[in-house]
Amino acid sequence: MIDAVIASRLQFAVTTIVHIIFPVMSMGLAPFLIYFTWKEIRTDEQVYQQLREFWTKVFAISFVVGTVTGIVLEFEFGTNFAAFSTAAGELFGGPLAIEGMMAFMLEATFLGIFVFGRDRVTDRLYMLSSVFVGLGTWLSALWILIANSWMQTPRGFEMAMQNGQPVVSLVDPIAAYANPRFPWMYVHMQNAAVLSVALFMAGVAAYFVWMNRDTAFWRKTMKIALAVLLISAPLQAIHGDAYGRHVAETQPQKFAAMEAQYDTDSSVGLKLLAFPTSFSDITDPRAENLFVIELPFVASILASGGDPGASITGLNDIPTEAPPVAIVFWAFRAMVGLGMWFILLAFWGGIRWYQGRLFDDDLLAKALVGSSLLGILTVELGWIVTEVGRQPWVIQGVMKTSAGVSPGLTGAEALATLVGFVGVYSALLVLYSYVLTRLIREEAPTRAATPTGDGNRGVTVPNDD
Repeated sequence: MIDAVIASRLQFAVTTIVHIIFPVMSMGLAPFLIYFTWKEIRTDEQVYQQLREFWTKVFAISFVVGTVTGIVLEFEFGTNFAAFSTAAGELFGGPLAIEGMMAFMLEATFLGIFVFGRDRVTDRLYMLSSVFVGLGTWLSALWILIANSWMQTPRGFEMAMQNGQPVVSLVDPIAAYANPRFPWMYVHMQNAAVLSVALFMAGVAAYFVWMNRDTAFWRKTMKIALAVLLISAPLQAIHGDAYGRHVAETQPQKFAAMEAQYDTDSSVGLKLLAFPTSFSDITDPRAENLFVIELPFVASILASGGDPGASITGLNDIPTEAPPVAIVFWAFRAMVGLGMWFILLAFWGGIRWYQGRLFDDDLLAKALVGSSLLGILTVELGWIVTEVGRQPWVIQGVMKTSAGVSPGLTGAEALATLVGFVGVYSALLVLYSYVLTRLIREEAPTRAATPTGDGNRGVTVPNDD
């Protein structure tokens, strides 16, 4: 039978990998929906009404499935990681409880108005509902990431004994909740969500343009998504560079795993591209066994903030068990590579837009369609780097993951629930994909906007060339 620790980690990984898709969609859509609502009220243009109505449906579907899959994660802390919950409950439970009572309830309450209340409330209240839905969505992420970032860089606590067991005692809530990792993680995650949704919107719009089924609706969608992509893609790279220096300072074993740096060295180059010379090198990516395209001194520059001769501590010199290097190393390479592609894609689209050929470049349309889900994939890779790179710790330097697993949990029980969750979550993901695909095919506008007869919002919108 599989070990209970391994099975529990795999179960939490599977449920998180599936769940994160839906918060990314809702968090990323929130700013777009606020903008669509504002433009609809301000201009009375029907295209913005259509944009708001269609993408609100996508948001609502993502919210529902995200709620179902997210609740399970919190139960897993008790079923699979009871020892961790007992030890860290005083600090960890607070942000999770506030997320449910404040952020989730704010979002859920005003979502009812936003989805069903357009013709029942004033423009001002409706606009307010869009803002509160978006605020609730982003506040949910805030409290979840406060909890997770504390696990990466724990502060504001001391260890105490309770019933003969060591537990975390909260002594400084501000230091704990405003820990060094939180601002980096929050900005990076929220921008990643917006970037992912911009890619998704641009990809779907490009499909209809490519298939000659484009309308003012899809042309406007593509332009707005591209404008956001032009800002968010470079910002993610710039912020990620600074974020990497913070990781090097606070979690040197994670940074060393990201670069597969086993020996402490100075003037270390950045492995821009790396290819294994044999199959075994995939699982043990050491510099001497890889064919690499390397930027000299860059890893040292990134780690130090500008010093090309800076030393990087190798995994062999860090007095703790190393994380699974291959997973972290390759996930980080894929994440960065995709990030560079997004920047190229954004500027490609921006140049075509400037030239007046945005809707005439079939190759660009195909590239956008092919990249529509890559933003979400990149978020998944980023979380793999974040969580796997922290191992073997569940709380960095305080508690190992193996010590946090429920003590009475057997390998057979953990394996049974793992298999069950893989089946259920796979079915949910397939169902979500089916509903979303059908929504896009059947309910998105596929012809030019026409007058509705409604003096408030019914105006003819020509194709937006």
